[in-house]
Amino acid sequence: MADRTQVIIVGGGPVGVGLGIELGMRGVRCTVVERRTELQHIPKGQGLSQRSLEHFHFWGIEDELRAARTLPKGYPIEGVTAYGNLMSEYWYQPPGRGSIRPFYYVANERLPQYETEKVLRAKVATLPSVRVLMGRTVRAVEQDAGGVRVTVESAEWPYDEEVLEAEYVVGCDGAHSLIREKTGIKRRGADFDQKMALVVFRSKAFHEALERFPHSTTYRAMDPALQGYWMFFGRVDVGQEFFFHAPVPLDAQADTYDFQLLLNKAAGFEFEAEFLHKGFWDLKVAVADEYQKGRVIIAGDAAHSHPPYGGFGLNNGLEDVVNLGWKLTAVLEGWGSQALLDSYGEERRPIFWETGQDFITRWIEQDRDFLNTYSPQKDENEFARQWKAQGETTHLAVYEPHYEGSSVLWGPEGGVCSAHGSHTFTARAGHHLPPASLSDGKGVHEAFGPWFTLLALDATDAEVASFEQAANAERVPLKVVRDSVKGGREGYEARLILVRPDQYVAWLGDAAPADAASVLRRTVGR
Repeated sequence: MADRTQVIIVGGGPVGVGLGIELGMRGVRCTVVERRTELQHIPKGQGLSQRSLEHFHFWGIEDELRAARTLPKGYPIEGVTAYGNLMSEYWYQPPGRGSIRPFYYVANERLPQYETEKVLRAKVATLPSVRVLMGRTVRAVEQDAGGVRVTVESAEWPYDEEVLEAEYVVGCDGAHSLIREKTGIKRRGADFDQKMALVVFRSKAFHEALERFPHSTTYRAMDPALQGYWMFFGRVDVGQEFFFHAPVPLDAQADTYDFQLLLNKAAGFEFEAEFLHKGFWDLKVAVADEYQKGRVIIAGDAAHSHPPYGGFGLNNGLEDVVNLGWKLTAVLEGWGSQALLDSYGEERRPIFWETGQDFITRWIEQDRDFLNTYSPQKDENEFARQWKAQGETTHLAVYEPHYEGSSVLWGPEGGVCSAHGSHTFTARAGHHLPPASLSDGKGVHEAFGPWFTLLALDATDAEVASFEQAANAERVPLKVVRDSVKGGREGYEARLILVRPDQYVAWLGDAAPADAASVLRRTVGR
């Protein structure tokens, strides 16, 4: 007999396990299937944004994650960009994620992905409703009106086979997703036809040479001959271990390519490195045409694959599963509709389409254009002025994903879901709610319930009652937080703010709506 659960998650990386945590903490019975039995010790996915740390905070493992960092406590998470190589006289330290810190509840963090995965796996192991199957490979996926069937096989002899059944299956199984391929979901995007090296190495001499810069965790060398592609070093620790990305010829082979020569070129001096890993990846941006087909859903790299520029990959994957988790739970519990589940792709897909096209791809193009236009050889004074201006700008200032165009919230007329936005302390429908303190000194986010939260700032009993009665009638779980407008909350510029389980504003106003039930019905797709 097949094993029956509510959700099968294929892929036990940080996104798949993150979804398991999100669902498991909401009481959903799910099974996580992962082919690996050991963690891959390549320090990818290091930069976690403030928004990602909010997820860890609400999962109750923020402290554990910060304790797992491999950098010294307090070491700044900053980056350096140099012209040509790291010994150039032209370099700058641009504004980083710290520049947008005030708009989020917690600070960002940096640590190797395998350390993040350890923290996530430890958490998911505490959730009784989540079963984790390691060393299993998916062989078949089927769906019908009654649910899904996933056939898995053990990765080692005697290759035992097991059939899993569930209401839904979510593919979190990476860029080469078997779930996506077997479901027939297509992808499109930009292929740069560029091979990139991925190297992990140790070198105390290289670390010591970086003392010419302010303390930083990443170092980007911009060689004009590389047409906008980066040579990029990232710290794993402070002392000797680094990872490195750079463009290489398409015919480069790991056993014959001179990686040391490439490192020397990017560094601007010769040094000796102890190599821990040598490999390659292809520079592509691809986004799935749809994030759901029937009872099959995809998330993370299965839905959007991309180069590791800007730290968008893992962070977007974690945002996918937080968006999906509460909606899937609502549908399984019967108070959310299919339209609510459909809004997962409606909201998330435009975000990464624009992230890939308008941030990652355009970033490469803008660097190429700058390097082709300005150089010390052409006009040193003009180059110096433009280089300085480059160092004072940040793409993160306008990277503010929001869901203004979502069909399940009350955004502005003509609004769209977009990665482009601006950071402000004003509460806006479709946007992440910025932090503020309540009159008792605690942060607003500490008062959020696990489901919908109504912030009632100087609201009347009648206004609050209209929402509470509507929530009971519509079976929408709601927590009311009553407080005054004064003391910083006036910056929200609204007295009543309905916040979704993913901390995005669903509706807001200065007075209760004429029909609170209609407001709630829309937020759950009814």
